[in-house]
Amino acid sequence: MTLAITCGEPAGIGPELCVRLAGMDLPAPVVAIGDATLLAERASQIGCPVSIAAFDDAPSVHTTGTLPVIDTPFPVRDCVGTPDIRNAATLIEGLNLAVDGCRSGRFAGMVTAPLHKQVINDAGIAFSGHTEYVAERCGSGMPVMLLAGETLRVALATTHLPLREVANHITTERLTAVIDVLWQGLHSQYGIDAPHIAVCGLNPHAGEGGHLGHEGAEAIAPAVAAQRARGRNVTGPHPADTVFNHAGRDADAVLAMFHDQGLPVVKYADFSTIVNVTLGLDIVRTSVDHGTALDIAGTGQADPASLLAAVQLAATLTDGHA
Repeated sequence: MTLAITCGEPAGIGPELCVRLAGMDLPAPVVAIGDATLLAERASQIGCPVSIAAFDDAPSVHTTGTLPVIDTPFPVRDCVGTPDIRNAATLIEGLNLAVDGCRSGRFAGMVTAPLHKQVINDAGIAFSGHTEYVAERCGSGMPVMLLAGETLRVALATTHLPLREVANHITTERLTAVIDVLWQGLHSQYGIDAPHIAVCGLNPHAGEGGHLGHEGAEAIAPAVAAQRARGRNVTGPHPADTVFNHAGRDADAVLAMFHDQGLPVVKYADFSTIVNVTLGLDIVRTSVDHGTALDIAGTGQADPASLLAAVQLAATLTDGHA
């Protein structure tokens, strides 16, 4: 069944990644949700031969060199490198089409190219990220962001929060819910019978026995203990500066407490092959692990490797286990 790909911020590299993807061998048929005229223009601009076609709802395989499109025209197309707030509503419309199509069974799953969160918020639309928006559209109470590479899987206890707000969100209740979603995702989507999850501490040295903060003892350790009482192989809290060198090598996933605690490590290790997976949804959603790259948009320099990896993983997840 078809995978829907949202083309992302038109000022960024998303559209050219999509047209380059169309020329590759793909494991499933895809449809791009975006501006058909802009996609054709961007393909011409970067010298990428691709045929833009209307989506007929019934492809059984991907035709190399052809990109089926559900056309969502942008008010402003001439915007390479400079996002325009007038395009924000159309970006959200494309996301809604993809999510609703997955939930209705029209699409098997969705893959998202990068958005520019600031321009959407500047347009007056509250938007903290794909993960949170798609979860809300699906009615999911606890989405979990998992970055999956060739050597590491890193999940986040909190996602797009200012650093000064993170500690207030590290509670036993929240961590219990996040670990439940992560464990279930590793078990059901990745086919791991007894996942090992290594949980990071929040503070340096996992709190140094309370001398560097009490969140480890008061919130993280009880959440870990509750999981272990259920027979689950959950360990921690581990010092974040060493967990990736010991427990991380043996664990099926590391749970980081905040965005920049875990993501720099996994992106350094596997940047071109990392896929952002949202766990805890009633649909399959994967994404690239990079941003809009406004500085190279329209130059043809953008590497489609992460988008290809996201499509490959989405096809695997919709077909069984990764």
